[in-house]
Amino acid sequence: MSDERERSEPPPQRAEPGGEGADPAAVPAEPVSRDPAVDDSPGEVVADAGAEPAGGRAAAGSGWRRWLAPSGSPTGWVTVVLLALLGFTFTVQVRSVAEDPTVAALGQEDLVRILANLDAHEERLRRDIGELQETHRRLTSADESQQEALAEAGRRADELGILAGTLPAAGPGVVVEFRGGPDAVNAARVLDAVQELRSAGAEAMQVAGADGAAVRVVASTYFVDGEQGLVVDGESLVAPYRLTVIGEPETLAPALRIPGGVVESVQRDGGTVTVNEETGGVEVSAVREQAALEHARPDS
Repeated sequence: MSDERERSEPPPQRAEPGGEGADPAAVPAEPVSRDPAVDDSPGEVVADAGAEPAGGRAAAGSGWRRWLAPSGSPTGWVTVVLLALLGFTFTVQVRSVAEDPTVAALGQEDLVRILANLDAHEERLRRDIGELQETHRRLTSADESQQEALAEAGRRADELGILAGTLPAAGPGVVVEFRGGPDAVNAARVLDAVQELRSAGAEAMQVAGADGAAVRVVASTYFVDGEQGLVVDGESLVAPYRLTVIGEPETLAPALRIPGGVVESVQRDGGTVTVNEETGGVEVSAVREQAALEHARPDS
């Protein structure tokens, strides 16, 4: 009997660490249910204690948002764009330097030296550009001056050619016709007419005979009386004679009509002188061969 009683009795209850007088038969207490809304975990309590009020965060963030927001004005948009470009440029530069192992391995003194070399190289390039621009300006100016000088030399050569009788000429002027016998129309009377016209500003002249032969009148031209008429620079001309002159018609014509002048003297001896003003233009086509100078040279 005693053995059965010992086997049937339950094993003694182990005391809980809560205390020495704990009831061996006490049933373990069930966990106390808590409200899910109440969370007293230490981590969360610390977080709640250190958190800022929602109003403070909103106030702190709203200032930056107001400063960065474009707000629809052109100035705001320009500011945002400039800041974005600045950030992008800085990021690219930092990445370029960080990705370059050579630059990353250099010290501060080496970087300063490289920067100084770059500045010096930039300055040399600027000087080279300035010198090239100045050279271009001088060459352009010299080319323009040379072209102007060539054009002026060409004009001067044409003028000298007309005065020397080596080039034909055209322009407004007068045509003078002499008719009469040897007493009225002779070398002296024609030479007087040439001199009066030169004094009045004649620029080019030629004298022609009835047969169409013409001689260019220049500074060295001479007139003599021949058996059959005038001899001009060795060329015999047959009357009547025609003198073609280039110059201002309103000045040339009165020079021949002055009292006691060519027109009056020829008429007094029975001849006639007709002066026609040609504002539309006349042609002096007779030319002379340029004489080769044997002794004279430019004195310069």
